[in-house]
Amino acid sequence: MSVQNIRDGLLVTLVLRYEQDPDQFITLSRQTVDSSSARLAVAELRNEGLVEEKIRGVIRLTPLGYRKYKNAPLPYAYAG
Repeated sequence: MSVQNIRDGLLVTLVLRYEQDPDQFITLSRQTVDSSSARLAVAELRNEGLVEEKIRGVIRLTPLGYRKYKNAPLPYAYAG
């Protein structure tokens, strides 16, 4: 799976969780944490300030990450 696909999937999951409780972290599965592509995706999100990592594999969306995600244009596949 590509880093971009993992990143997109993480963002969707994190946005849904953020909308329920902005302070709640999610724990990534061991398989995800062990994946070099997933680690790269998390590192990119963290370096951009979109994700906060409490400890390795325990992350949450930042307010900036939520705003950027909500303001991003929808991919063409999702356009009406």
